[in-house]
Amino acid sequence: MAFTPPIERLDAILARHDIVMATLNAGPDPESFVALSRELAELEPIVDAIRGFRAAEENLAGIEALVSDPATDSEMRNLAEEELPQAEEERDLAAQSLRLLLLPKDAADEKSAILEIRAGTGGDEAALFAGDLFRMYSRYAELKGWTVEVISQSEGTVGGFREIIAEIRGRGVFARLKFESGAHRVQRVPATEASGRIHTSAATVAVLPEAEEVDVEINEADLRIDTMRSGGAGGQHVNKTESAVRITHIPTGIVVLVQDERSQHKNRARAFALLRARLFDAERTAKDAARAADRKSQVGSGDRSERIRTYNFPQGRVTDHRINLTLYKLEEVLAGPGLDELVDALVTEHQAALLAEDEAA
Repeated sequence: MAFTPPIERLDAILARHDIVMATLNAGPDPESFVALSRELAELEPIVDAIRGFRAAEENLAGIEALVSDPATDSEMRNLAEEELPQAEEERDLAAQSLRLLLLPKDAADEKSAILEIRAGTGGDEAALFAGDLFRMYSRYAELKGWTVEVISQSEGTVGGFREIIAEIRGRGVFARLKFESGAHRVQRVPATEASGRIHTSAATVAVLPEAEEVDVEINEADLRIDTMRSGGAGGQHVNKTESAVRITHIPTGIVVLVQDERSQHKNRARAFALLRARLFDAERTAKDAARAADRKSQVGSGDRSERIRTYNFPQGRVTDHRINLTLYKLEEVLAGPGLDELVDALVTEHQAALLAEDEAA
């Protein structure tokens, strides 16, 4: 039996779409315009799917009526019977597409994201691998039309990064990258390895939804804000002005340090953005234990200690351990385009689990 969504729910979505359209056409204030435009962008794919589903249902009903009507002549009935299987298939496909769009959504899916990558075990090789991961995500972002801006970075001694934190801005960034959180492992022969022995190194990735001021309320009394001279190598400017900003959120113990910009004002703004993202993510996880358990059962908890993927250079393969998917296209994945196949598989697994829960309910 094909999925049949409640008529009342579909009518309510169409009615809300009409209200949003009418309000936007009336010229609301700028703040309302932004919020309604965002809501309209979320509603339109669902509205299109509802209309497609209802058109497919009407087509199927018309063909079924011709088949069952005694007054239909034999030639017309034969034609209708031939068209019936295709009409049923089109109706079922439209119903399934609509069902996926009606599944509960993570409220943060449409947000931009904060990407944090840190070198793990493996010394210099781990830092180089962290650099490879950052380039992979940067290229992927470029292909998607997103923008990447580094918030802070600490370079490795022979290249790569001991740590790099960046903001990836664009619509739906978090929805595509949220399953990247966890431990990534690389197996390859380092350039410095004379004997050709394969080394295993690791880097951890965390993807946090970017939080706006309305998402997280920060009490200034809960903060300790320190300014200091920027550390690091090079330049006449370094260590001469106190441009680096460190913010400690006393109730949670979360500490952020930003020192990349010469302007203390810019570093302060970036530090607050990073603090909001970390508090928002912690709040979401704490408030929604069911979501955390749900993610763990589907594609991992996002815990940075959990190994989620291995990049094996000698065999040219990438394996995602959560969904047992192996792709023999390592270079394509690291170049950006191949990452889409992994992300699509993770999203599909996530949707399948949500559908199973929906059916069980």
